[in-house]
Amino acid sequence: MELIKSILILVIGFVLLLKGADYFVEGSSSVAKQLRIPSMIIGMTIVAMGTSLPECAVSVTASLAGNNTLAVSNVVGSNIFNLMVVCGACALFAPLTIKKDTLKKEFPLSIICASLLMVLGYIGMILGHIDGVVFLILFAGYLLWMINSAKKARAAHKEDELMKEEGEFVDEEIKLIPMWKCAIYIIGGMIGIKYGGDFVVDSASSIALAFGLSQTLIGLTIVALGTSLPELMTSIVAARKNEVDMALGNVIGSNIFNILLVLGVAAAISPVAFLMDNIIDTVVLIVMSLVVLVFAWTSKVINQKEGIAMLCMYAVYMVYICIR
Repeated sequence: MELIKSILILVIGFVLLLKGADYFVEGSSSVAKQLRIPSMIIGMTIVAMGTSLPECAVSVTASLAGNNTLAVSNVVGSNIFNLMVVCGACALFAPLTIKKDTLKKEFPLSIICASLLMVLGYIGMILGHIDGVVFLILFAGYLLWMINSAKKARAAHKEDELMKEEGEFVDEEIKLIPMWKCAIYIIGGMIGIKYGGDFVVDSASSIALAFGLSQTLIGLTIVALGTSLPELMTSIVAARKNEVDMALGNVIGSNIFNILLVLGVAAAISPVAFLMDNIIDTVVLIVMSLVVLVFAWTSKVINQKEGIAMLCMYAVYMVYICIR
């Protein structure tokens, strides 16, 4: 009976995630259009913050309970999933065109954040209160940078420089809806994403336990994958709506948010243990990030074949996680 209940909750969670992501993207896209802000910046801020809610909720709750040993595994596992599965799956629906600024600024920043996590974690094998504060200060700086970029983009839009880039599909694909309705869509979408993620993670964990899987394996796989489902759903919906900038911005932004905000808050509340497996997983994240950067740099686009290669690389990583 409990197994049937868990499966039912799992289905409800997926529905909430899908519909929440749909409304979230629609509301965010309309805001971007009306405020003349590029979709990439909206994706790296509002959308990324919304889809990072599950990771934040899981890690903060664990820290408050003083049981955050899997916090790093959750974040690093989620980031690898975001990069390889979310980007790879989106590339199957529509080629992910990468802008020069993204290649030179945002993408390298996500790699720097992962490298900083590895260095700070390796020193003393723990993320302490000071490390958490450092991450939060960097996060505040990142937000200020994004706000400044938005202001510059709006100024450039007035000169019709961005209209030429984004106007070709934006009028056809994005519905202009009132700002109050956009707020409802965004907030409602975030709520759906948050609770959908919780339902999926909790029910999947219950199903896994029913089949005798260990708590450690559940934490490294189901929890990390489950908390990344919002990024997957949101980015696929964005890609299907031709909002490829928002899809990519969501992934990069979420990865930066996960390290700087989620681990920053968790470590500031309670020191986070850093295991040797975390070092290995962080190195895997950095290497995979460099591989995707090379894919993007060579042709300024991630095509379907590269998307399939990314999904295959993730499958190999999952096999390694299960047997180690």
